[in-house]
Amino acid sequence: MLNIVLFGPPGAGKGTQSERLQEKYGLVHISTGDVFRALDPDSDLAKLAKSYADKGNLVPDEITIKILESEVSKFPNAKGVIYDGFPRTTAQAEALDAFLAAKGTSVTSMLSLVVPEDELKSRLIARAEVSGRKDDADPAIIQNRIETYNNSTAPVAGFYQEQDKLSEIDGVGSIEDITNRLFSAIDSL
Repeated sequence: MLNIVLFGPPGAGKGTQSERLQEKYGLVHISTGDVFRALDPDSDLAKLAKSYADKGNLVPDEITIKILESEVSKFPNAKGVIYDGFPRTTAQAEALDAFLAAKGTSVTSMLSLVVPEDELKSRLIARAEVSGRKDDADPAIIQNRIETYNNSTAPVAGFYQEQDKLSEIDGVGSIEDITNRLFSAIDSL
């Protein structure tokens, strides 16, 4: 089973690239952001998750892990999964490893998209104009999301580096160039 953690800061292109990886390799794409946005907005869980996300903060681990496990379980016959936006903390990475081990599999690789902060901000503002996502339009929220990523999420790369599963991918250039870099990384696994 091919289990790819597609990693990078907000605006790195994880969603765009996940679609291309999903198509080429026949993988299930699970985006925690999309899963949270798809929750019944009147549910207590959705309200709780939204209260964190609206400020650019991470949803607590125990909530995110339960939702992710439930989502993965919907695809028992998958060839593999692209984890987009998960894990965001070392505790989540440990929980993912334990969850996959119980299913007789493991994370194959973490592909980390590396993009400079100024480029991320430009991409997020442009995305807000197209998608209408309010969290992408407010410079203060964007800055908080990037700082949250740098402080809480970026260290997860070290977790996978210790397992020799981290590949850093240059996330700057055309969408096609970045896709080809990702394909090369996966094909060399």
